[in-house]
Amino acid sequence: MSKKTNYSYIGIAFIILVFGIIFIPKIIDRVSSGDVIRNESRSDFANDKTATSDLAFIEINNEPKKVPAFSFINQNGDIITNKDYLGKVYVIEFFFTTCPTICPRMNANLIQIQNSFKGFENFGVASFTINPDYDTPEVLKKYADQYGVTNPNWHLMTGDKDAIYKLSNEGFNLYTAEEDQAAGGFEHSGNFALIDKNGFIRSRKDQFGNPIIYYRGIASEAEKVDEDGAPEEISALKEDIKKLLNE
Repeated sequence: MSKKTNYSYIGIAFIILVFGIIFIPKIIDRVSSGDVIRNESRSDFANDKTATSDLAFIEINNEPKKVPAFSFINQNGDIITNKDYLGKVYVIEFFFTTCPTICPRMNANLIQIQNSFKGFENFGVASFTINPDYDTPEVLKKYADQYGVTNPNWHLMTGDKDAIYKLSNEGFNLYTAEEDQAAGGFEHSGNFALIDKNGFIRSRKDQFGNPIIYYRGIASEAEKVDEDGAPEEISALKEDIKKLLNE
């Protein structure tokens, strides 16, 4: 091997040594402090669970609408408040156990949604009866067992009638009313509301960029459309639950 070749290897080794002395400690320091992981790893960015999804916030007077405070008793006799749902994504419905029309279909859809999210400890359902005089915790427990409610975060709640109706009609604008002429003696919306982990009402947008606000809860995925020909929204609701669980 020539002297010229030896000098070349010596020069390369010297450059590598200088690079190591100057830059490697800085790289180690940045990795230790987390800068490389937070700012430069594309794979970690792709798996980031803190990013906000494309679901809209429902705004009232330019303020995101939150779930109003509530406190009721569930099917197990426990007091449940809105704070019990913080950190969870959940669906809200208003129903009553003796409903002969839309409630059985709504709750069959919710059972299907429940079963789609088994194992997700931060998913739940909040069901408020609009017939609390009849729907005691014991009645609600029997109803829950009948339908197959297994999610520990699915609370079927009863309590003061005025408070429930105020929560429905004013808190969510989901219509409920006593009506002697209606089947079962009550009228109510067949829509579901979707709530994020921080208690905000969320929804996807329509083709014009406006929030749909609520999800139609009567028609099932299998039925495809409801009686009026409107497409089912259970599949959309499931997709959007996934988005909020990943926020």
